[in-house]
Amino acid sequence: QLQLVESGGGVVQPGESLTLSCTASGGIIRYEEMAWFRQAPGKQREWVAGIGTVRYSTGYVTKYEDSVKDRFSITRDLRENTVTLEMNRLKPEDTALYYCNLVTSLQTMTPKFDRWGLGTQVTVSS
Repeated sequence: QLQLVESGGGVVQPGESLTLSCTASGGIIRYEEMAWFRQAPGKQREWVAGIGTVRYSTGYVTKYEDSVKDRFSITRDLRENTVTLEMNRLKPEDTALYYCNLVTSLQTMTPKFDRWGLGTQVTVSS
C-alpha cells in the first residue's frame, strides 16, 4: 500500500533555505501529479507547489502558490520515487507542517490520496 514519508524540515532563520523530500514506498508515483501542502497552526491545509508527470525539454510543468513563487522549487526524481521542495529565502509565515500528496490535477490541486503522511515541520524564526 502506498505510503508517503516527508523529511528535511527544521528550524531556520529568515532568509535561510531548506530542502524537503517526499519519498513514496509501496507504490509508484511516476505517473501521478504530485504536490506539497502545508498547514500552519490554526489554519487550513493549503497547497504550495505541484509538479506534472511529463518531462518536456524545458522541464516538468510546475505550479506555485503566489506567496512562494520565485522562492520555492519543486522537482521529482522518477528513479528514486521522490519529490523534492527546495525552499529559499524563507519567511516566518512559511512556518508550518509540510506534507506531500498525489493530486487529481494541477488545475484543482485536489489531494488524491486520503492517507496523509506525518509531515515535516518547518519553523522560520529569528
